Amino acid sequence: DFLHIQNYFAREEHRDPSMTEIRVLDTYWSDHCRHTTFSTELKNVVLFNKVQVPHYNYVGDAILGYKAHMGAGSITSNVKSDKTLVVVKSGDGEIATGLKKFGAMLGDGVEVGCNSVLNPGTVIGPNSNIYPLSMVRGVVPANSIYKTKNEIAEKHS
Repeated sequence: DFLHIQNYFAREEHRDPSMTEIRVLDTYWSDHCRHTTFSTELKNVVLFNKVQVPHYNYVGDAILGYKAHMGAGSITSNVKSDKTLVVVKSGDGEIATGLKKFGAMLGDGVEVGCNSVLNPGTVIGPNSNIYPLSMVRGVVPANSIYKTKNEIAEKHS
């Protein structure tokens, strides 16, 4: 795949591709992830195998774990509206990232419902579900169902 990408840029655009271009294009063609061209934008992301970011998503400065899935229209917001540094907040305290741009971290098997917003610094534990139309901030524990900020249920197997 990388050779194909490099040949395309050399032949068609007469330049070397950037690492971001290589990663995004490799994701398009990969057997390990599903990413379509339906208005999805990826910026500085790490996608583990079998991630699905199918359509109308923005994923910026984020990490999506194995088999994580972003529902249609869901986004990882990566910049605070006041432009201050992103802080990860949980019940145990705060972690200063030292970064202006820091999206979300999704554990393995996370399902994000359609049209949800994951605010900067959001961390979602493995095997958790986020209800559609949610606005998530902070840390969602592993094996949880996020309904609202005041209603997070534990998943039962």
